[in-house]
Amino acid sequence: MLGTSFPCGDPLAERRAGFAETMAHLGDYGGAIEVLRGAMDIVPGWAAGWFRLGEYFEAVGEVEAAAEAWDKAVVADPRDPLGAGLRRDLLRGVPVAESMPPAFVELLFDQYAPRFERSLVGKLNYRGPELLLAALRAQGFTQAGHALDLGCGTGLMGEVLRSSCTRLDGYDISSGMLAEAEVKGLYDGLEKRDIGAMSAILPRFDLIVAADVFIYLGALERVIGWCAGALAPGGHLAFTLELGEAPVQLRESRRFAHSRAYVQGLLAEAGFAGVVLADCVLRQDRGQDVAALLVTARAASRVLDREGDGEAEALV
Repeated sequence: MLGTSFPCGDPLAERRAGFAETMAHLGDYGGAIEVLRGAMDIVPGWAAGWFRLGEYFEAVGEVEAAAEAWDKAVVADPRDPLGAGLRRDLLRGVPVAESMPPAFVELLFDQYAPRFERSLVGKLNYRGPELLLAALRAQGFTQAGHALDLGCGTGLMGEVLRSSCTRLDGYDISSGMLAEAEVKGLYDGLEKRDIGAMSAILPRFDLIVAADVFIYLGALERVIGWCAGALAPGGHLAFTLELGEAPVQLRESRRFAHSRAYVQGLLAEAGFAGVVLADCVLRQDRGQDVAALLVTARAASRVLDREGDGEAEALV
C-alpha cells in the first residue's frame, strides 16, 4: 500500500492480509478478495485494508465493489492518507473532490522525497523552475526583496531563484521534502504548511512562486486569494498548471488540470493585473509531453489619488 506498512493491530487479520497479498501477486485476485474480506470481518475499521480490497476489486473489473471498498476506507479514516476518495471518484467518473486530502499529499511526498529529483528531473525532463524564472524576466521581474517558494519541495525552484532575492522562504506540507531542501542551504526560512488551508496574512512578499504545486490542490480560489493578500503592492505571482478543458479536472494521474478561462477569471477576481498565460511543456508522463500553462501576474499597486479635497488611497 504505497510501499508503506499500515498495520491494523490484529495479528490474525494481518496474517490473512499478508496471505491475500501473496495470492494477488500470483494473479489469484479472486482468492485474494475472499481472504481479505475475511480479514476485514475481523477489523472493519482498518482503512488500509479496505483500500487494498478496492484495488483487488478494480483488478478484476468489479467497479462498484471497488468504489464501495474505497468509500469504507474514507469512512474508517477521513484524513484519507492513501487517497481512497480520489481513486473512488476517478473510477465512478464523477469526481466530487475539489482538492486532494492533505494527509495523502503529505504521505505521498514524504515517501517520494529521497528520489524526487532523480525521478522528476532525470526521468521526466522537468524544467518548471527555469521556465518560470524566464517568464518572470519577460514580464519585467529583476530582483525581489522577500520571496516565497510555495510548495518548495526539495528546493528545485530555490536553486534558480536564490540569486534573484534578498530573502527566500519556503513552505511545504511534507517534512521529508523540507528536510531535503534544508540540506541545500538555500532558504532563509522553511515552514511546514498546508498551502491549501493557510490563514490570511498582512502583505509581506514581493514575489510568490508555485512550481508544479497547484496541480495537487484542485479548486484554487482559496490559495489565489491568499496570494493576493500576501503580496506587497506591485508584487509578482508566478505558477504552473496542467492545462485542461474543464475548470477543474481530476485526472487518472491523480493530479488536477485547470482551464485557461478558470485561471484568468480567478486572477481577475483577486485583483491581479498584467496576467500572462503561456502554453508550455513542463515535463513528460509515460513518455508523453504534458500540456501546461506558465502563469505570471502582478498584485495591484496602491497609489495616492489626489483628486478632490482629500487624499484617498486607490488601487490600480
